[in-house]
Amino acid sequence: MKSQFELEYTLNSSPKVLFNRLSTAEGLAEWFADDVHVQGDDYVFIWDDTEQRAKLVQIRENKHVRFKWMDPEDGDRYFEFKLNIDELTGDVALLITDFAEEDEKEDAIYLWDTQITELKRALGI
Repeated sequence: MKSQFELEYTLNSSPKVLFNRLSTAEGLAEWFADDVHVQGDDYVFIWDDTEQRAKLVQIRENKHVRFKWMDPEDGDRYFEFKLNIDELTGDVALLITDFAEEDEKEDAIYLWDTQITELKRALGI
């Protein structure tokens, strides 16, 4: 059974620039997937020869975005990006919520770490 986990990364980026990378096909294709196509609220993520579909189910500008996987095997599972801005320091933290099988959790975290490295590269930080 897949369980939920959260990761947090501090990114030295403006929320607006970062949010664009989290919520648009062009932005997501820079770091998250090889290519992304959008049809309404449906996003098609492409890695090598694999396609996965997700529906954009929540969006709040410069705050958070949630995608729900459309594969019936994933049930109600989703992945979500939230931005937390520290009012005192102005630091921007990216919180990621995802799901993984217990024995796959380590691999999933490693994959997110790798993707965030790509995101930082795309942001120039």
